[in-house]
Amino acid sequence: MSRVYSSFLVLIVSLIVVSACSRPTDTAAAALAAPEVTIDRAEAPIASPIEMTYRFAALPGATLDKDYTVFVHFLDADGELMFTDDHQPPVPTSQWKAGTPVVYSRTMFLPKFPYEGATSVVVGMYLPSSGERVKMEGEVTGQREYKVASFNLKLQSDAPFVVFTEGWHEAEVSGEGTGVEWQWTRKEGTLAFKNPMRDAVLYLQVDQPVPSDGSQHVEVRIGEAVIDTFDLANGQREVRKIALSKDQFGSGETVTVSVVPDKTFVPAAIPALRSTDTRELGVRVFRAFLQPK
Repeated sequence: MSRVYSSFLVLIVSLIVVSACSRPTDTAAAALAAPEVTIDRAEAPIASPIEMTYRFAALPGATLDKDYTVFVHFLDADGELMFTDDHQPPVPTSQWKAGTPVVYSRTMFLPKFPYEGATSVVVGMYLPSSGERVKMEGEVTGQREYKVASFNLKLQSDAPFVVFTEGWHEAEVSGEGTGVEWQWTRKEGTLAFKNPMRDAVLYLQVDQPVPSDGSQHVEVRIGEAVIDTFDLANGQREVRKIALSKDQFGSGETVTVSVVPDKTFVPAAIPALRSTDTRELGVRVFRAFLQPK
């Protein structure tokens, strides 16, 4: 072995040792918060909503002086990532204080993912600008990610299937490979499903992503009866949970529900959008799901 080659190997080994010694170890870092998540059911079919309750407790002496994003990963039985629900907590992390837990709930619509079996939920927090993750207290499953819950994902559901019938544009799918899809209403979009003949909750996930001068007023109707009404602000994705009684469904075999925004728009007519889309659009509907009680 030449002297030059030997010197080169010594230099490389030295750099590796120095790098390893200078790199801060995770065990030396202090945990800043403790996460907990509860899910409202032990089994859930794909495309159905689940209610997730988050609880984060800043630990004594912790300093959270930045606003972190919460990441939520859903893993299959082999630990492979299936889908996510990353989000901003309602109280920015820079405002968290020890002794005052932050508790909030989110409705998560399970994507149409071709998997059936045990599903693990892991969470963590990261800084969007750098990807830096926060060390927390809990069951570690990876690099600063923590297992908080599990449930069984099923392919089939006994809930009545909701069909997008009249007044809708063609379905569109996110180009990010997330399995997220939606349909725009025209002036009025109708949904139909088999009458459950019992009380139920109708879930609608909607938004209005296009800048406008004001919010849209949306009514949801069965026939002429208004069963829900709300104002949808620009950029706001909302989950409506409409509790319905057996009597409101009537006695027919099929129930028709209308989603009616008070105004529509044409993207091509809004210069700021620089769009050639000449469709008349109302609101976007991501999910419509009926859960019998």
